[in-house]
Amino acid sequence: MKRKAKRTELIEVAQGRRPADLFIKGGTVINVYSGEFLKQNVAVYKDSIAYVGENDVLVDEHTKVIDAEGMYVSPGFIEPHAHPWVVYNPISMTRKVLPLGTTTTVNDNLFFYLHMGAKGFKEMVNDLKDLPGNFLWLVRLVSQADFPGEREWFNQKDVQELLELDEVVGTAEVTRWPLLYQGDPFLIDTIEVAKKMGKVVDGHTAGCSYEKLNSIAASGVSACHEAITAKEAFDRLRLGMWTTLRNSSLRPDLPEIIKIITEGQVSTNRITMTTDGPHPGFIEEEGFVDGLVRKAVELGVPAMTALQMATINAATYLRLDDYIGGISPGKLADILLLPDLVEFRPALVISKGEVVAEQGKLLVAMPEINWNKYVVRKPFAFPKEVLDDLNIYRYPHTSRGKAVPVAYFKSNVITERKDVMPPFVDGFADISNEEGLLYASLIDRNGKWVSKAILERFARNLDGMASTYNTTTELLVIGRDPKAMAIAAKKVYDMGGGIVVVDGSEIVVEIPLPFTGMMTTDPSFETAVQYHNQLLSALQERGFPFHDILYTLLFLTCDFLPGLRLVPFGLYEVKKDDILLPAELLNEKVMK
Repeated sequence: MKRKAKRTELIEVAQGRRPADLFIKGGTVINVYSGEFLKQNVAVYKDSIAYVGENDVLVDEHTKVIDAEGMYVSPGFIEPHAHPWVVYNPISMTRKVLPLGTTTTVNDNLFFYLHMGAKGFKEMVNDLKDLPGNFLWLVRLVSQADFPGEREWFNQKDVQELLELDEVVGTAEVTRWPLLYQGDPFLIDTIEVAKKMGKVVDGHTAGCSYEKLNSIAASGVSACHEAITAKEAFDRLRLGMWTTLRNSSLRPDLPEIIKIITEGQVSTNRITMTTDGPHPGFIEEEGFVDGLVRKAVELGVPAMTALQMATINAATYLRLDDYIGGISPGKLADILLLPDLVEFRPALVISKGEVVAEQGKLLVAMPEINWNKYVVRKPFAFPKEVLDDLNIYRYPHTSRGKAVPVAYFKSNVITERKDVMPPFVDGFADISNEEGLLYASLIDRNGKWVSKAILERFARNLDGMASTYNTTTELLVIGRDPKAMAIAAKKVYDMGGGIVVVDGSEIVVEIPLPFTGMMTTDPSFETAVQYHNQLLSALQERGFPFHDILYTLLFLTCDFLPGLRLVPFGLYEVKKDDILLPAELLNEKVMK
């Protein structure tokens, strides 16, 4: 991170020899370093804080003086683990969360890199420098599902080049943490490179026992946000990991894991918080980092402690505490004026010395971005007519007289194997009279293969849907009627990515996601909210029994969560590391 203000200029402002650009007067400064609330003034020059104290400073006709009487002067909030691709995009997400007080987001680059490669991603990062706030990145080392050519795509040269960018603060979570447990040479070597650069190594250790966590900590992982109980949070903290408490749309776990503080009475100086990429409706209703602070205080955490976790602790973990995280001379002027310590909704947001939002309204212009100019992967590289072949969507007869493995949804994202015996017609399973069973096909964007499964408890009355919104961003098609599935698949093909739901032959939901197949290009966050709410409502009306459809779609095609998964290599049983039904090669006309 860089400052525009020279240190000599800040010294002059602090000594009253140069006028401040911004003077915040009469507020109560939240000193997250000492844990005190102090009646003090704050002077800002250019993008940095020059003075914090009881004195006045030199002002002139160009100085903006802000009366903060009755207000709390807080550091800007920091989100250390963001996913800016949950239907919304970096522009629309920033437009929403900056007025809520989150002045720094540290973002996962997964789907950007998958579709742009290193060159396109670097171009996008450069163009996003014009975003208000601090928009930083964590770089993936592997994908969330193995695929043919993955290691060539995530190669050492490209990944290390990205780690050298100033905007990249470290490596992103390795969701397939057994690779770290096994000492994967590429991962361990790259983590070592990141460490030597002074950058962080984010982690993901869902379901990892304390004994196995020892190996993950030894691999170099700096932090983990996957604790879902207070005990799991203790495990991570005791092994030296920065422990990030999560409250998100998929995992609203804060009421449980906050007990590490409210009951465990632990030192909180290595604890942060995250929203971990919530769906748009969650942010609309619960807020972003402001919502984390609000919820923590509701659950009994002292306001100062909650604020420290969302500011200085996060900055220290990210190794950015020389620049952000507190109200202190020499730091970037990321400052909030909070009317109270209950709602934590800022009346004014200052980012790098500029007033960027007031009373929840954004005051600054956002850059206009042509998202698809960075993309190197084609949305679909096969003729649309291929999708007319209804056998693509049917589950094949593999061995007569044997049961078919079905992915039964126990929860939003966890499945388990159930063996069923549906009738077979013309060599394919017939589920037309099997209530609650659906076909699922994952179709390669290049038209080379299709993986197939049968799902249970995804929905009851779903004729057809198609979605590129999933971990692989290939074309995922689900339904009970192959004809309806084909209609949905062809519509998503026409849109270049998105989500479509079909009843009979009628399209009832149409959500274009042309940017990597995951995101709308609309700069309005409200559009993302409307899309999400429309999709969730439509699926729940058709029997989807859970609360977060986007994460169900996202993780059905990953290869690290328990149960059966539909991945590029076929129908995969995770715990047994076994492909139950290999992916089929598509017909010759697709291969040409």
